[in-house]
Amino acid sequence: MSGLIGKKVGMTSIFDENGKNVPCTVIEAGPCVVTQVRTEEVDGYTALQLGFDDKAEKRANKAEAGHFKKAGTSPKRKVVEFQGFEGEYKLGDTVGVDLFTEGEFVDVVGTSKGKGFQGVVKRHGFGGVGQQTHGQHNRLRAPGSIGAASYPARVFKGMKMAGRMGGERVTVQNLRVLKVVPEKNLLVVKGAIPGHKNSYVTIQRWE
Repeated sequence: MSGLIGKKVGMTSIFDENGKNVPCTVIEAGPCVVTQVRTEEVDGYTALQLGFDDKAEKRANKAEAGHFKKAGTSPKRKVVEFQGFEGEYKLGDTVGVDLFTEGEFVDVVGTSKGKGFQGVVKRHGFGGVGQQTHGQHNRLRAPGSIGAASYPARVFKGMKMAGRMGGERVTVQNLRVLKVVPEKNLLVVKGAIPGHKNSYVTIQRWE
């Protein structure tokens, strides 16, 4: 699948042709530079490596500087590989937001907001004890029994308990492209996408 690297700008809403208010997310998608071309003969598969968002020369190590210099571009903060591009691309070519068309569906991959250490009510949607009697005093959001007794005398792996939440790779599928603004490199998709503002995302389209 082909795609682009982007940056989450934020959320807004627009009115569709039926006058319905639709929540949507604005993404700064590209322009991305082709920094490497994978071929079947050399690498065993075909793909394009795209770079996005310039960074200072002094922030790049020698390996990165040489890699981007070969492509004839400045060092990039984010590099992602995509398969499924149609047509011929060579080092230094630019891929823009016009890759997408209004009305098509895309998948967006990002890193969800980190929420730190959370309890079972927030992390797994437990209902707590519902303020019932059962001798409860101040344990309204407690997990309750975790099932272990003299047998099996241990807690099973994967038990839903409190722990660190968020900060994970999340894919949201089938988001409709509502608007493409090539002159500003903006893409507007329906609904929410993972991550905080200015976080990097990849937008994937199915050929």
